[in-house]
Amino acid sequence: MPSPRSADHPAAQVPERGTVEALLAQARRLRGGIEGVRPDSGEADLAALDDPGLRWRRVLCDLAVHHLDDLDQQLGRLHEELAGGPSTDAPAGPAVPPDDARPAGRSRMGSAEWNFLTDEVVWSDELCRIFGRDPGEGGLSLDELPGWLLPDDQHVLTGLVTDCLVDGKPLDGEFRIRRADGGIRTLRMVGEPVLDADGATASMWAVLHDVSELRRTQRAAGESYDAVRHQRQAARTEQRIAVQLQEAVLPPWRGPLCPGPGTPAGVELAAHHLPAAAGAPIGGGWYDALPLAGGRTLLTVGDLTGHGVAAATGMALVLGALRGMAVAGLAPGPLLGGLNQLLDTSAQPALGSAVCAIYDPETRTLDWAQAGHPAPLLFRDGTGRALGAPDGVLLGATSGAVYGQAREELHPGDVLVLHTDGLAPRDTGPDPAPGAGPAPRRLLELAPRFARARTAQECVRVLVEAFGGREREDDACLLVVRIPA
Repeated sequence: MPSPRSADHPAAQVPERGTVEALLAQARRLRGGIEGVRPDSGEADLAALDDPGLRWRRVLCDLAVHHLDDLDQQLGRLHEELAGGPSTDAPAGPAVPPDDARPAGRSRMGSAEWNFLTDEVVWSDELCRIFGRDPGEGGLSLDELPGWLLPDDQHVLTGLVTDCLVDGKPLDGEFRIRRADGGIRTLRMVGEPVLDADGATASMWAVLHDVSELRRTQRAAGESYDAVRHQRQAARTEQRIAVQLQEAVLPPWRGPLCPGPGTPAGVELAAHHLPAAAGAPIGGGWYDALPLAGGRTLLTVGDLTGHGVAAATGMALVLGALRGMAVAGLAPGPLLGGLNQLLDTSAQPALGSAVCAIYDPETRTLDWAQAGHPAPLLFRDGTGRALGAPDGVLLGATSGAVYGQAREELHPGDVLVLHTDGLAPRDTGPDPAPGAGPAPRRLLELAPRFARARTAQECVRVLVEAFGGREREDDACLLVVRIPA
Protein backbone atom coordinates (compact mmCIF):
# COMPACT_ATOMS: atom_id res chain seq x y z
CA MET A 1 0.00 0.00 0.00
CA PRO A 2 1.55 3.36 -0.94
CA SER A 3 1.98 5.70 1.99
CA PRO A 4 -0.67 8.48 1.90
CA ARG A 5 0.36 12.01 2.78
CA SER A 6 -1.62 14.38 4.99
CA ALA A 7 -3.01 17.48 3.38
CA ASP A 8 -0.62 19.84 5.18
CA HIS A 9 2.51 17.87 4.18
CA PRO A 10 3.82 18.59 0.65
CA ALA A 11 5.18 15.60 -1.25
CA ALA A 12 8.93 15.20 -1.10
CA GLN A 13 10.99 15.21 -4.27
CA VAL A 14 11.09 11.69 -5.72
CA PRO A 15 14.67 10.34 -5.80
CA GLU A 16 16.12 9.31 -9.12
CA ARG A 17 16.08 5.59 -9.88
CA GLY A 18 19.82 5.49 -10.65
CA THR A 19 20.63 7.00 -7.26
CA VAL A 20 18.62 4.31 -5.47
CA GLU A 21 20.37 1.60 -7.51
CA ALA A 22 23.75 2.98 -6.48
CA LEU A 23 22.75 3.10 -2.82
CA LEU A 24 21.37 -0.43 -3.01
CA ALA A 25 24.58 -1.76 -4.55
CA GLN A 26 26.69 0.07 -1.95
CA ALA A 27 24.63 -1.32 0.93
CA ARG A 28 25.13 -4.86 -0.40
CA ARG A 29 28.88 -4.34 -0.78
CA LEU A 30 29.08 -3.12 2.81
CA ARG A 31 27.19 -6.17 4.03
CA GLY A 32 29.59 -8.47 2.20
CA GLY A 33 32.51 -6.65 3.77
CA ILE A 34 31.09 -7.11 7.26
CA GLU A 35 30.61 -10.82 6.65
CA GLY A 36 34.31 -10.98 5.82
CA VAL A 37 35.45 -9.52 9.14
CA ARG A 38 32.80 -10.95 11.47
CA PRO A 39 34.37 -13.39 13.99
CA ASP A 40 33.05 -16.93 13.49
CA SER A 41 30.77 -15.82 10.71
CA GLY A 42 28.97 -19.15 10.63
CA GLU A 43 25.82 -19.99 12.53
CA ALA A 44 27.58 -20.85 15.81
CA ASP A 45 25.76 -19.72 18.92
CA LEU A 46 27.20 -16.65 20.62
CA ALA A 47 27.33 -18.59 23.88
CA ALA A 48 29.90 -20.90 22.28
CA LEU A 49 32.37 -18.01 22.01
CA ASP A 50 34.25 -18.03 25.31
CA ASP A 51 36.16 -14.78 24.81
CA PRO A 52 33.98 -11.77 25.85
CA GLY A 53 35.93 -9.52 23.48
CA LEU A 54 35.30 -11.88 20.55
CA ARG A 55 31.62 -12.10 21.52
CA TRP A 56 31.35 -8.32 21.59
CA ARG A 57 32.91 -7.92 18.14
CA ARG A 58 30.60 -10.64 16.81
CA VAL A 59 27.40 -8.98 18.03
CA LEU A 60 28.52 -5.56 16.77
CA CYS A 61 28.97 -7.08 13.32
CA ASP A 62 25.57 -8.80 13.64
CA LEU A 63 24.01 -5.46 14.56
CA ALA A 64 25.52 -3.79 11.51
CA VAL A 65 24.26 -6.67 9.32
CA HIS A 66 20.71 -6.23 10.68
CA HIS A 67 20.76 -2.52 9.87
CA LEU A 68 22.11 -3.15 6.37
CA ASP A 69 19.53 -5.89 5.76
CA ASP A 70 16.80 -3.44 6.70
CA LEU A 71 18.31 -0.79 4.44
CA ASP A 72 18.58 -3.33 1.60
CA GLN A 73 14.91 -4.23 1.99
CA GLN A 74 13.70 -0.64 2.08
CA LEU A 75 15.88 0.49 -0.81
CA GLY A 76 14.74 -2.56 -2.79
CA ARG A 77 11.11 -1.62 -2.31
CA LEU A 78 11.83 1.99 -3.24
CA HIS A 79 13.65 0.79 -6.35
CA GLU A 80 10.63 -1.33 -7.35
CA GLU A 81 8.24 1.57 -6.73
CA LEU A 82 10.31 3.90 -8.91
CA ALA A 83 10.45 1.21 -11.60
CA GLY A 84 6.68 0.80 -11.52
CA GLY A 85 6.86 -2.77 -10.19
CA PRO A 86 9.37 -5.49 -9.46
CA SER A 87 12.65 -4.54 -11.14
CA THR A 88 14.23 -6.72 -13.80
CA ASP A 89 17.51 -4.79 -13.93
CA ALA A 90 18.35 -4.33 -10.28
CA PRO A 91 22.04 -4.00 -9.41
CA ALA A 92 24.01 -7.17 -8.90
CA GLY A 93 23.76 -8.61 -5.39
CA PRO A 94 21.64 -10.90 -3.29
CA ALA A 95 17.98 -10.52 -4.14
CA VAL A 96 15.52 -9.62 -1.39
CA PRO A 97 13.55 -12.83 -0.74
CA PRO A 98 9.77 -12.86 -0.65
CA ASP A 99 8.20 -11.91 2.69
CA ASP A 100 7.07 -15.43 3.52
CA ALA A 101 10.45 -16.97 2.55
CA ARG A 102 12.68 -14.47 4.32
CA PRO A 103 14.95 -16.01 6.99
CA ALA A 104 13.96 -15.36 10.58
CA GLY A 105 17.17 -13.38 11.16
CA ARG A 106 16.05 -10.61 8.76
CA SER A 107 13.65 -7.96 9.91
CA ARG A 108 10.24 -7.59 8.31
CA MET A 109 7.78 -4.75 7.88
CA GLY A 110 4.22 -4.24 6.83
CA SER A 111 1.76 -1.40 6.39
CA ALA A 112 -1.68 -0.62 7.82
CA GLU A 113 -4.40 1.98 7.32
CA TRP A 114 -7.46 2.64 9.50
CA ASN A 115 -10.20 4.64 7.77
CA PHE A 116 -12.36 6.46 10.34
CA LEU A 117 -15.03 7.44 7.82
CA THR A 118 -15.78 3.91 6.59
CA ASP A 119 -14.33 1.87 9.51
CA GLU A 120 -12.29 0.01 6.90
CA VAL A 121 -9.05 -1.63 8.04
CA VAL A 122 -6.42 -2.45 5.41
CA TRP A 123 -3.33 -4.46 6.37
CA SER A 124 -0.61 -5.72 4.07
CA ASP A 125 -0.12 -9.48 3.91
CA GLU A 126 3.32 -9.12 5.51
CA LEU A 127 1.90 -7.31 8.54
CA CYS A 128 -0.62 -10.11 9.03
CA ARG A 129 2.23 -12.64 8.94
CA ILE A 130 4.21 -10.60 11.48
CA PHE A 131 1.27 -11.01 13.86
CA GLY A 132 1.03 -14.71 13.03
CA ARG A 133 -2.33 -14.24 11.27
CA ASP A 134 -3.54 -15.59 7.96
CA PRO A 135 -3.72 -12.68 5.49
CA GLY A 136 -7.21 -13.85 4.65
CA GLU A 137 -8.34 -12.91 8.17
CA GLY A 138 -7.61 -9.27 7.49
CA GLY A 139 -6.22 -6.68 9.87
CA LEU A 140 -7.07 -5.66 13.43
CA SER A 141 -9.09 -2.60 14.32
CA LEU A 142 -7.66 -0.01 16.72
CA ASP A 143 -9.97 -1.44 19.39
CA GLU A 144 -8.65 -4.98 18.85
CA LEU A 145 -5.00 -4.12 18.47
CA PRO A 146 -4.20 -3.34 22.16
CA GLY A 147 -5.28 -6.84 23.16
CA TRP A 148 -2.33 -8.26 21.20
CA LEU A 149 0.18 -6.15 23.09
CA LEU A 150 1.92 -7.21 26.29
CA PRO A 151 0.17 -5.55 29.26
CA ASP A 152 3.22 -3.42 30.10
CA ASP A 153 3.27 -1.93 26.58
CA GLN A 154 -0.43 -1.24 26.00
CA HIS A 155 -0.11 2.33 27.29
CA VAL A 156 2.52 3.00 24.61
CA LEU A 157 0.07 2.27 21.80
CA THR A 158 -2.69 4.22 23.52
CA GLY A 159 -0.46 7.26 23.81
CA LEU A 160 0.70 7.04 20.19
CA VAL A 161 -2.84 6.78 18.79
CA THR A 162 -4.22 9.53 21.06
CA ASP A 163 -1.44 11.98 20.16
CA CYS A 164 -1.89 11.18 16.49
CA LEU A 165 -5.67 11.56 16.36
CA VAL A 166 -6.12 14.44 18.81
CA ASP A 167 -2.99 16.52 18.25
CA GLY A 168 -2.02 15.41 14.76
CA LYS A 169 1.39 14.18 15.88
CA PRO A 170 3.26 11.61 13.80
CA LEU A 171 3.39 8.05 15.10
CA ASP A 172 6.79 6.85 16.24
CA GLY A 173 6.99 4.29 19.03
CA GLU A 174 7.90 0.74 19.94
CA PHE A 175 6.00 -2.03 21.68
CA ARG A 176 5.86 -5.81 22.03
CA ILE A 177 3.11 -8.11 20.77
CA ARG A 178 2.21 -11.71 21.47
CA ARG A 179 1.65 -13.48 18.17
CA ALA A 180 -1.12 -15.94 17.50
CA ASP A 181 1.39 -18.78 18.02
CA GLY A 182 2.48 -17.36 21.39
CA GLY A 183 5.76 -15.86 20.18
CA ILE A 184 6.84 -12.42 21.36
CA ARG A 185 7.89 -9.84 18.77
CA THR A 186 9.04 -6.24 19.11
CA LEU A 187 7.53 -3.79 16.61
CA ARG A 188 8.32 -0.20 15.77
CA MET A 189 5.34 1.79 14.54
CA VAL A 190 5.84 4.86 12.33
CA GLY A 191 2.98 6.80 10.66
CA GLU A 192 0.79 9.86 10.69
CA PRO A 193 -2.84 10.99 10.39
CA VAL A 194 -4.39 11.69 6.97
CA LEU A 195 -6.53 14.84 6.92
CA ASP A 196 -9.49 15.58 4.68
CA ALA A 197 -10.05 18.87 2.89
CA ASP A 198 -11.58 20.40 6.03
CA GLY A 199 -8.58 19.47 8.17
CA ALA A 200 -10.38 16.68 9.99
CA THR A 201 -8.69 13.30 10.54
CA ALA A 202 -10.00 10.98 7.89
CA SER A 203 -7.68 8.02 8.46
CA MET A 204 -4.42 6.94 9.99
CA TRP A 205 -1.67 5.02 8.23
CA ALA A 206 1.39 3.33 9.67
CA VAL A 207 4.32 1.13 8.84
CA LEU A 208 5.11 -1.51 11.47
CA HIS A 209 8.65 -2.82 11.48
CA ASP A 210 9.56 -6.08 13.21
CA VAL A 211 12.78 -5.12 15.05
CA SER A 212 12.90 -8.16 17.34
CA GLU A 213 16.20 -9.52 16.03
CA LEU A 214 17.70 -6.05 15.92
CA ARG A 215 16.85 -5.42 19.58
CA ARG A 216 18.07 -8.87 20.56
CA THR A 217 21.40 -8.16 18.90
CA GLN A 218 21.59 -4.75 20.58
CA ARG A 219 20.99 -6.38 23.96
CA ALA A 220 23.66 -8.96 23.21
CA ALA A 221 26.03 -6.14 22.25
CA GLY A 222 25.33 -4.36 25.52
CA GLU A 223 25.79 -7.53 27.57
CA SER A 224 29.00 -8.40 25.73
CA TYR A 225 30.34 -4.87 26.21
CA ASP A 226 29.54 -5.07 29.92
CA ALA A 227 31.34 -8.43 30.10
CA VAL A 228 34.40 -7.00 28.34
CA ARG A 229 34.39 -3.93 30.58
CA HIS A 230 34.09 -6.12 33.69
CA GLN A 231 36.89 -8.39 32.44
CA ARG A 232 39.17 -5.42 31.81
CA GLN A 233 38.34 -3.85 35.14
CA ALA A 234 39.06 -7.14 36.92
CA ALA A 235 42.35 -7.46 35.01
CA ARG A 236 43.36 -3.91 35.97
CA THR A 237 42.50 -4.60 39.61
CA GLU A 238 44.46 -7.85 39.61
CA GLN A 239 47.40 -6.12 37.92
CA ARG A 240 47.39 -3.34 40.54
CA ILE A 241 47.30 -5.84 43.41
CA ALA A 242 50.10 -7.90 41.84
CA VAL A 243 52.24 -4.79 41.35
CA GLN A 244 51.69 -3.65 44.92
CA LEU A 245 52.56 -7.11 46.24
CA GLN A 246 55.66 -7.29 44.09
CA GLU A 247 56.84 -3.84 45.17
CA ALA A 248 56.30 -4.76 48.81
CA VAL A 249 58.32 -7.99 48.52
CA LEU A 250 61.22 -6.95 46.27
CA PRO A 251 63.67 -4.74 48.24
CA PRO A 252 65.31 -1.77 46.49
CA TRP A 253 68.92 -2.93 47.08
CA ARG A 254 71.34 -0.10 46.37
CA GLY A 255 74.77 0.45 47.85
CA PRO A 256 76.90 -1.54 50.29
CA LEU A 257 75.52 -4.39 52.37
CA CYS A 258 77.39 -4.46 55.69
CA PRO A 259 76.02 -7.17 57.99
CA GLY A 260 77.20 -5.46 61.14
CA PRO A 261 80.06 -3.92 63.12
CA GLY A 262 83.23 -5.99 63.45
CA THR A 263 82.52 -8.07 60.33
CA PRO A 264 84.52 -8.00 57.10
CA ALA A 265 83.45 -5.53 54.44
CA GLY A 266 80.29 -6.80 52.76
CA VAL A 267 79.29 -6.78 49.12
CA GLU A 268 77.93 -3.89 47.13
CA LEU A 269 74.46 -4.59 45.71
CA ALA A 270 72.03 -3.04 43.28
CA ALA A 271 68.85 -4.54 41.85
CA HIS A 272 66.18 -3.61 39.35
CA HIS A 273 62.90 -4.89 37.99
CA LEU A 274 62.19 -4.41 34.27
CA PRO A 275 58.46 -4.67 33.49
CA ALA A 276 57.06 -6.44 30.47
CA ALA A 277 55.32 -4.63 27.61
CA ALA A 278 52.64 -2.12 28.57
CA GLY A 279 49.52 -3.89 29.83
CA ALA A 280 51.22 -7.27 30.23
CA PRO A 281 50.47 -8.99 33.56
CA ILE A 282 53.05 -9.14 36.32
CA GLY A 283 55.07 -12.36 36.45
CA GLY A 284 56.52 -14.29 39.36
CA GLY A 285 60.12 -13.09 39.14
CA TRP A 286 62.19 -12.11 42.16
CA TYR A 287 65.57 -10.99 43.41
CA ASP A 288 66.77 -10.94 47.01
CA ALA A 289 69.82 -10.50 49.22
CA LEU A 290 69.93 -11.36 52.92
CA PRO A 291 72.71 -10.93 55.52
CA LEU A 292 73.47 -14.22 57.24
CA ALA A 293 75.50 -15.25 60.29
CA GLY A 294 79.29 -14.90 60.03
CA GLY A 295 79.09 -12.01 57.58
CA ARG A 296 77.88 -14.21 54.73
CA THR A 297 75.24 -13.02 52.25
CA LEU A 298 72.40 -14.92 50.55
CA LEU A 299 71.98 -13.91 46.88
CA THR A 300 69.10 -15.19 44.78
CA VAL A 301 67.05 -14.55 41.65
CA GLY A 302 64.26 -16.69 40.25
CA ASP A 303 60.99 -16.86 38.39
CA LEU A 304 57.74 -18.78 38.84
CA THR A 305 55.45 -19.75 35.99
CA GLY A 306 52.20 -17.84 35.64
CA HIS A 307 51.19 -14.21 35.89
CA GLY A 308 49.07 -11.92 38.02
CA VAL A 309 48.16 -12.21 41.68
CA ALA A 310 48.69 -16.00 41.79
CA ALA A 311 52.27 -15.67 40.54
CA ALA A 312 53.01 -12.70 42.84
CA THR A 313 51.66 -14.49 45.93
CA GLY A 314 53.56 -17.66 44.96
CA MET A 315 56.72 -15.59 44.63
CA ALA A 316 56.17 -14.11 48.10
CA LEU A 317 55.68 -17.62 49.54
CA VAL A 318 58.86 -18.91 47.92
CA LEU A 319 60.90 -15.93 49.10
CA GLY A 320 59.67 -16.40 52.66
CA ALA A 321 60.57 -20.09 52.63
CA LEU A 322 63.93 -19.39 51.01
CA ARG A 323 64.87 -16.81 53.64
CA GLY A 324 63.81 -19.10 56.45
CA MET A 325 65.88 -22.04 55.20
CA ALA A 326 68.90 -19.78 54.57
CA VAL A 327 68.75 -18.37 58.11
CA ALA A 328 68.51 -21.96 59.38
CA GLY A 329 71.92 -22.61 57.77
CA LEU A 330 71.04 -24.64 54.66
CA ALA A 331 73.59 -24.55 51.84
CA PRO A 332 72.40 -23.50 48.32
CA GLY A 333 71.93 -27.08 47.01
CA PRO A 334 69.79 -28.36 49.91
CA LEU A 335 67.99 -25.01 49.96
CA LEU A 336 66.78 -25.52 46.38
CA GLY A 337 65.82 -29.09 47.30
CA GLY A 338 63.57 -27.66 50.02
CA LEU A 339 61.99 -25.19 47.58
CA ASN A 340 61.38 -28.03 45.11
CA GLN A 341 59.54 -30.01 47.79
CA LEU A 342 57.50 -26.93 48.70
CA LEU A 343 56.32 -26.38 45.13
CA ASP A 344 55.81 -30.10 44.47
CA THR A 345 53.44 -30.45 47.44
CA SER A 346 51.73 -27.07 47.11
CA ALA A 347 47.94 -26.94 46.77
CA GLN A 348 48.48 -24.90 43.61
CA PRO A 349 51.41 -26.60 41.84
CA ALA A 350 53.76 -24.37 39.88
CA LEU A 351 57.11 -24.61 38.16
CA GLY A 352 59.98 -22.28 38.87
CA SER A 353 63.61 -21.61 38.09
CA ALA A 354 66.12 -20.10 40.50
CA VAL A 355 69.71 -19.40 41.38
CA CYS A 356 70.73 -19.42 45.04
CA ALA A 357 74.21 -18.40 46.18
CA ILE A 358 75.95 -17.69 49.48
CA TYR A 359 78.95 -15.35 49.44
CA ASP A 360 81.53 -15.50 52.20
CA PRO A 361 83.60 -12.26 52.32
CA GLU A 362 86.31 -13.82 54.50
CA THR A 363 87.31 -16.35 51.85
CA ARG A 364 85.77 -14.42 48.91
CA THR A 365 84.09 -17.62 47.78
CA LEU A 366 80.67 -18.00 46.21
CA ASP A 367 78.83 -21.31 46.76
CA TRP A 368 75.86 -21.57 44.40
CA ALA A 369 73.26 -23.87 42.91
CA GLN A 370 70.69 -23.53 40.16
CA ALA A 371 67.31 -24.99 39.22
CA GLY A 372 66.86 -24.72 35.46
CA HIS A 373 67.97 -21.08 35.55
CA PRO A 374 70.52 -18.98 33.61
CA ALA A 375 73.91 -19.13 35.34
CA PRO A 376 75.32 -15.99 37.00
CA LEU A 377 77.66 -13.93 34.80
CA LEU A 378 81.07 -13.02 36.13
CA PHE A 379 82.79 -9.90 34.73
CA ARG A 380 86.47 -9.44 35.48
CA ASP A 381 89.15 -7.24 33.88
CA GLY A 382 86.95 -6.22 30.96
CA THR A 383 85.73 -9.70 30.01
CA GLY A 384 82.69 -11.74 30.99
CA ARG A 385 81.64 -15.37 31.18
CA ALA A 386 78.87 -17.52 32.55
CA LEU A 387 79.76 -19.65 35.55
CA GLY A 388 79.81 -23.40 34.94
CA ALA A 389 76.44 -24.62 36.12
CA PRO A 390 75.97 -27.59 38.47
CA ASP A 391 73.10 -30.03 37.86
CA GLY A 392 69.61 -28.86 38.73
CA VAL A 393 66.08 -29.34 37.32
CA LEU A 394 63.19 -26.90 37.44
CA LEU A 395 61.57 -26.42 40.84
CA GLY A 396 58.38 -28.44 41.14
CA ALA A 397 59.20 -30.61 38.12
CA THR A 398 59.95 -33.84 40.00
CA SER A 399 59.78 -35.13 43.54
CA GLY A 400 62.97 -35.66 45.51
CA ALA A 401 65.25 -33.79 43.09
CA VAL A 402 68.86 -33.34 44.21
CA TYR A 403 70.66 -30.12 43.29
CA GLY A 404 74.39 -29.92 42.71
CA GLN A 405 76.53 -27.13 44.10
CA ALA A 406 79.52 -25.25 42.71
CA ARG A 407 82.12 -22.90 44.20
CA GLU A 408 83.68 -19.84 42.58
CA GLU A 409 86.44 -17.65 43.99
CA LEU A 410 85.79 -13.93 43.49
CA HIS A 411 88.37 -11.15 43.26
CA PRO A 412 88.21 -7.50 44.33
CA GLY A 413 86.50 -5.48 41.61
CA ASP A 414 84.57 -8.47 40.22
CA VAL A 415 81.02 -7.86 39.08
CA LEU A 416 78.48 -10.67 39.31
CA VAL A 417 75.17 -10.37 37.42
CA LEU A 418 72.25 -12.62 38.41
CA HIS A 419 69.20 -12.25 36.17
CA THR A 420 65.97 -13.93 35.14
CA ASP A 421 65.43 -15.31 31.66
CA GLY A 422 63.47 -12.32 30.34
CA LEU A 423 66.34 -9.82 30.60
CA ALA A 424 68.19 -10.37 27.33
CA PRO A 425 67.57 -12.01 23.94
CA ARG A 426 68.43 -15.69 23.71
CA ASP A 427 71.32 -15.35 21.21
CA THR A 428 74.33 -16.89 22.93
CA GLY A 429 78.01 -16.26 22.58
CA PRO A 430 80.83 -18.82 22.56
CA ASP A 431 81.91 -20.34 25.85
CA PRO A 432 84.89 -18.18 26.82
CA ALA A 433 86.27 -20.59 29.44
CA PRO A 434 86.28 -24.36 30.06
CA GLY A 435 83.16 -25.38 31.93
CA ALA A 436 81.43 -22.05 31.40
CA GLY A 437 77.84 -22.13 30.30
CA PRO A 438 76.25 -20.23 27.40
CA ALA A 439 75.40 -16.57 27.99
CA PRO A 440 73.51 -13.97 25.93
CA ARG A 441 76.02 -12.30 23.63
CA ARG A 442 74.73 -8.80 24.28
CA LEU A 443 75.26 -9.23 28.02
CA LEU A 444 78.85 -10.37 27.57
CA GLU A 445 79.51 -7.37 25.31
CA LEU A 446 78.87 -5.07 28.29
CA ALA A 447 82.07 -6.24 30.04
CA PRO A 448 84.16 -3.13 29.16
CA ARG A 449 81.45 -0.84 30.53
CA PHE A 450 81.25 -2.83 33.76
CA ALA A 451 85.04 -2.48 34.12
CA ARG A 452 84.66 1.31 34.03
CA ALA A 453 81.73 1.36 36.49
CA ARG A 454 82.59 2.47 40.03
CA THR A 455 79.50 1.11 41.80
CA ALA A 456 76.96 -1.69 41.47
CA GLN A 457 74.29 0.93 40.79
CA GLU A 458 76.25 2.17 37.76
CA CYS A 459 76.31 -1.42 36.48
CA VAL A 460 72.53 -1.59 36.84
CA ARG A 461 72.22 1.63 34.83
CA VAL A 462 74.32 0.04 32.08
CA LEU A 463 71.95 -2.95 31.98
CA VAL A 464 68.82 -0.78 31.98
CA GLU A 465 70.21 1.35 29.15
CA ALA A 466 70.99 -1.79 27.14
CA PHE A 467 67.79 -3.75 27.74
CA GLY A 468 65.22 -1.49 29.40
CA GLY A 469 63.91 0.12 26.22
CA ARG A 470 62.88 -2.99 24.29
CA GLU A 471 59.47 -4.61 24.35
CA ARG A 472 59.64 -7.85 26.33
CA GLU A 473 57.11 -10.64 26.63
CA ASP A 474 57.88 -11.19 30.31
CA ASP A 475 59.19 -8.97 33.08
CA ALA A 476 62.79 -9.39 34.21
CA CYS A 477 64.64 -9.14 37.52
CA LEU A 478 68.36 -8.51 37.90
CA LEU A 479 70.73 -8.36 40.85
CA VAL A 480 74.23 -6.93 40.51
CA VAL A 481 76.91 -7.86 43.06
CA ARG A 482 80.19 -5.92 43.12
CA ILE A 483 83.12 -7.05 45.26
CA PRO A 484 84.76 -3.99 46.86
CA ALA A 485 88.42 -3.47 46.00
